[in-house]
Amino acid sequence: MNSASCNEERIAARLNVPADRLQPLGAVPALLLAWYDGHARVLPWRSEPTAYRVWVSEIMLQQTRVEAVLPYFERFLAALPTVQALAGVEEARLLKLWEGLGYYSRARNLKRAAQVVVERFGGELPGAPERLLELPGIGPYTAGAIASIAYGVPAPAVDGNVLRVFARLAASGADVGEPALRRAMEALVLRLIPVDRPGDFNQALMDLGATICLPHGTPRCQDCPLASLCHGRALGVAQELPVKAAKTPRRVEALTVYLIVNHNRLLLRQRDSKGLLAGLMEFPNAPGWQSEEEAAAQLAHWNFVPLNGPKALGPAKHVFTHVEWHMRGYQFTVGDAPAPEGWLWADRQRLEELAVPSAFAAFLSQARTFLSD
Repeated sequence: MNSASCNEERIAARLNVPADRLQPLGAVPALLLAWYDGHARVLPWRSEPTAYRVWVSEIMLQQTRVEAVLPYFERFLAALPTVQALAGVEEARLLKLWEGLGYYSRARNLKRAAQVVVERFGGELPGAPERLLELPGIGPYTAGAIASIAYGVPAPAVDGNVLRVFARLAASGADVGEPALRRAMEALVLRLIPVDRPGDFNQALMDLGATICLPHGTPRCQDCPLASLCHGRALGVAQELPVKAAKTPRRVEALTVYLIVNHNRLLLRQRDSKGLLAGLMEFPNAPGWQSEEEAAAQLAHWNFVPLNGPKALGPAKHVFTHVEWHMRGYQFTVGDAPAPEGWLWADRQRLEELAVPSAFAAFLSQARTFLSD
């Protein structure tokens, strides 16, 4: 048995399918690229696929829908058009540009990686996937996307969309959350990537997964250019694939949020430098759902004297990857008092300059209604 056949056997074993089921997939590139040429999504980073633009777009697209990313991408690139600009930006401005996208560690990693690129690579992102993997925040998928799209390197870019497409094509019942399965998929994609159009091939897979081989609901098999190759469709199990192990239920945390007002200013504080929403601004809050009496006692603990009774706010909810915040709130007007260390009084203009995470979006919206310009 030659090395190619041995490799195919190993990939098939990881996917838990017969090896001969992978052989028809050799027709994928031609069929997929012909479809992509007529159906590619029009996206701003594709019109000018420099390494920097591809990199920023791919980081923004992690855990975030394309439609949500589009305005952020344009604003970010207008403010920070080069690696050098990103490397030198103040963190407060960076986080403000990122405000609303969530997962703020992505923005911080972008800046750290930009600084490495300036210091070690002369301001140009490297084209080799193994060098890209040395940069903070860049994993195998992002490295493959940058290398293939911006530099024409035949490198796989396997994300959830690609895992789903090939799990259905091969009718694989293996758990796509297993690292070994992902490595097998990367090896399979690497065997299929056409050396003359690696970036288009990877983007075609992304588009197919996002628009045809859908993650929720019924896949649009009737519109799929790979339908004739799909074992999942032939066996009537495409909708049941891919297989994923059950997720651990998210932890639910109750939280009481305070909008504390003094002379048309609102109190905010900075979160700890480590952990969830590290270093971002937030409205003062306390664990649990507090009664009005408990809320007043909390104000006294912070050395504030309420001038009027609390106005109830909420409820609101925000979902993180592993935890849900279920929030209620109160609005208080208080007497003059200095802001504690790490806290600040912000008028309407200052509030708009600060990066307040989307977890507090409902309360930020309410704050804007009673703070005058």
